[in-house]
Amino acid sequence: MGYKIINLKDIYNAVGESRTKEVLKDFKCDLNNDVEYFLKEKAIEFSKQDISRTYIVMSQHKEKEVIVGYFAIANKSTIIKKVILSNTKRKSLLKHAKYDNEIKGYNIALPLIGQIGKNYNNGYDKLISGEVLLKFACDKIKEIQNMIGGRHVFLECEDNEKLKEFYENNGFECFGKRNLEKDEMDKNNGAYLLQMLRDLSKYNI
Repeated sequence: MGYKIINLKDIYNAVGESRTKEVLKDFKCDLNNDVEYFLKEKAIEFSKQDISRTYIVMSQHKEKEVIVGYFAIANKSTIIKKVILSNTKRKSLLKHAKYDNEIKGYNIALPLIGQIGKNYNNGYDKLISGEVLLKFACDKIKEIQNMIGGRHVFLECEDNEKLKEFYENNGFECFGKRNLEKDEMDKNNGAYLLQMLRDLSKYNI
């Protein structure tokens, strides 16, 4: 099945912000309120402010194009504790990170898959797998890294065994936790998010 991956910025530049918001109303994700809230309430503004880039994934359904999912990527500073890293990963990160003796960890700016989710409206989620959607996000980051350098990507998810297993099966490993901010608590379960890291150095688009 063919997919189109479109930068949200290109959509609102072409049809205007009001029309874009109408299109995004079609997206539903009851499994994760934060995923739906971000796309409808924050994605356009974050794109305008160059905080992040959101990519809409579309496919054909009954002779019309529909949103099947999306992902948002940004560059974000994070801390990776020394104790959770293998010697191999530590040497790899040393090339791109600064070690902080006070926190006993590496302070590093990495590409972040800030949001990723399928559209559960009208069963559109069945038109794409989570693995394919995550691959599209990694493809986009790898494309950028091929031009400017870098090899790692990270994401944050709820401490859910099914979610954790999904990301581990797709090459990510847990490296820490981040406590939720006040404005995140009503849209996420628990008091923190797991942080997952992947090395894309041997990843092929």
